[in-house]
Amino acid sequence: MGDILIVDDEKDIRELVSDILVDEGYSTRLASNADECMDQINAEEPALMILDIWLKDSRMDGIDILKTVKRDNPNIPVVIISGHGNIEIAVAAIKQGAYDFIEKPFNIDQLMVVIGRAMETSRLRQENNQLKRKNISAAVMIGSSTPFKALKAQLDKVTKSNGRVMLSGPAGVGKEVAARYIHVNSNRADGPFVSVNSASIQPERMEEVLFGRETPERGVEPGLLEEAHNGILYFDEIADMPLGTQSKILRVLIDQQFQRVGGADKVRVDIRVISSTTKDLSVEVQAGNFRQELFHRLNVVPIKVPSLEDRREDIPELAAHFITICNKEQGLPRRELTSEAEALLQTMLWPGNVRQLKNIIERVLILGADSGPIDARELPSHEEQQPDAGRVVLSSSLAMLPLREARELFEREYLMTQINRFGGNISRTATFVGMERSALHRKLKSLNVVTSNKAGARVAYVEEEEARSD
Repeated sequence: MGDILIVDDEKDIRELVSDILVDEGYSTRLASNADECMDQINAEEPALMILDIWLKDSRMDGIDILKTVKRDNPNIPVVIISGHGNIEIAVAAIKQGAYDFIEKPFNIDQLMVVIGRAMETSRLRQENNQLKRKNISAAVMIGSSTPFKALKAQLDKVTKSNGRVMLSGPAGVGKEVAARYIHVNSNRADGPFVSVNSASIQPERMEEVLFGRETPERGVEPGLLEEAHNGILYFDEIADMPLGTQSKILRVLIDQQFQRVGGADKVRVDIRVISSTTKDLSVEVQAGNFRQELFHRLNVVPIKVPSLEDRREDIPELAAHFITICNKEQGLPRRELTSEAEALLQTMLWPGNVRQLKNIIERVLILGADSGPIDARELPSHEEQQPDAGRVVLSSSLAMLPLREARELFEREYLMTQINRFGGNISRTATFVGMERSALHRKLKSLNVVTSNKAGARVAYVEEEEARSD
């Protein structure tokens, strides 16, 4: 049922409690002082501890042992027992992280109820952590383009090491997905993955969030560094971390230990750090916004995550993946993209990268039909896009044509737009588009574009083949 460590300086009490627990189906280990207790824990972490407050001939009393266990092995539930119990001791033990407090001489039934509840709480906590880790495992890498394969090859090389990785790239490219991929394929996969969004935490609270705190009123409150023990700590947007905190994080990376805010004890941690940034940290260092030594400590293995526009080939595969995810997690319709819709997605501008693509797919599934394929008309039109200078957004119909046909269609629409813009004046149109008037006439003829007066204005339109043959 579970391995329970019993720590008491009285041999009769140790053996009595052990016999009771063995009869109930538990396995037990015994310790009479702090050194024996620590040796047992270091040999193998127990499922639960029963700890006496007063220990004769021991270098630490029960409260000191409790503090050490909660610092180094926070997942072990501890039940405190004492023959000298009072309310102050009970409150002190609970504040330091004890699950419960039982006074000697204790009632056997009461002891078994407390132990049963503590073991159940521990089991539920472990199951919850396992569920979180399974959810992390679901963060898979999707793609088959050359830039994606190059990224994945780099990630595969760093998964088995403990080297610190710096992921860089524009917002929304999937830097956290890459970090989680490293985690689930590393030797720390069974440990936690703790994400710290440096930009979302108020600077004055950063140290409490990271290091935790100790107060007389609330006792020990572990921070994210402790939560990441034996796992990976992911610093998202590390460039936004306050300078004062940067120096303390640097010290943690060097010593692998720290002090909680308001505390005096050193807390030891074993963590691997992965960071990400959208900024050029070397520029931030030169500007005095980021500590150079911390940059070199974190930037051991720099990996650039490509933008979505650099891996347009992956867009249909990514879109299909997001459709599957939305169906599983939200019950949204499982629809397929038409080839025209895929072409439109591949020709769109993606300033928000993969995150923007996921949001568009989710919006289409929420607002669109309950079944049937997703066609180009359900996707954002090119008018909704704001291209960068020098960029042109192609329509899906244009993107699906061979170059010759696409060029002819573009030239026709472009010249008709300019003629109509200048009220049918061919001379002004020729000047604007940079062509000789005669050359423009020949081009219009080859494109079947004619002009005529309609409603008092001269407009351009396409002459149908049947009209020309007549």
